Amino acid sequence: MRVGLQIPSFTFPGGPERIGPAFDTTVRQADQAGLHSLWVMDHFFQIGGVGAPDEPMLEGYSALAYAAALTERITLGTMVTGVTYRHPGILVKTVTTLDVLSGGRAWLGIGAAWNEEESRGLGIEFPPTAERFERLEETLRIAHRMWKGDDSPFEGRHYTLERPLNSPPALRTPHPPILIGGGGEKKTLRLVAQYADACNLFDGPELPRKLDVLREHCANQGRDYAEIEKTALGRFEGGTPSVDEAVETIGRLAESGIDHAIFSQATGQELAGVLGEALGQTEGIVPAGR
Repeated sequence: MRVGLQIPSFTFPGGPERIGPAFDTTVRQADQAGLHSLWVMDHFFQIGGVGAPDEPMLEGYSALAYAAALTERITLGTMVTGVTYRHPGILVKTVTTLDVLSGGRAWLGIGAAWNEEESRGLGIEFPPTAERFERLEETLRIAHRMWKGDDSPFEGRHYTLERPLNSPPALRTPHPPILIGGGGEKKTLRLVAQYADACNLFDGPELPRKLDVLREHCANQGRDYAEIEKTALGRFEGGTPSVDEAVETIGRLAESGIDHAIFSQATGQELAGVLGEALGQTEGIVPAGR
């Protein structure tokens, strides 16, 4: 069972000048605690449920590059990049750069995008849902092609790349793992089965059904369900949990078939320490269905 930390907020006491030092402390603690992964949201405005739109929000890949320089073992990704935010060739190049500079620790976390407010606010194109999913599938095809070293022309409905060259190549083999976020049963989970190395679902009552749907898509695609890393994003209500509460939650997710439990909390520094302690008590837990 793997455990990760998502940092969703950069509203730290002391104002903007304290963001760097506080983020530094949190990511170092997560790395030293033995957590498997560190994630930041790929948003430009803060999202509802975490804070007001004008609260501090760092650009995701710059934040991860900074985190890479501060850490040694923890893997790094966005949860998740909206497909409309960056041209596919630039996105693959960005993730490859993070992978090379971090020594092979990058993820490509990606989804169909949903935050129309920030897109319109910053002048980012925000097409209808069906088109965003078409763009997502083309981006996934481009990523696989570039990470295979195939720089032959790509011509899709939405993107044309005359020479998708990617040099230097990623260090992670066969490529940085692709995680698709979202639980849409018709499109998102079908794309997971067809193109991804991992899914990301919310920890909630619908989790078992979503995993069953993913299993069906894998069968339809001829894909081994066990090949896909099942991740779940959850949070602890009421602040930082006790170690026992963390152990119980990690165990419950493992029993439901989750391979990688990721927890999101604004007080990430305290949570990193608790999760590190919990890891020592959950060693050897094997997710159900493995």
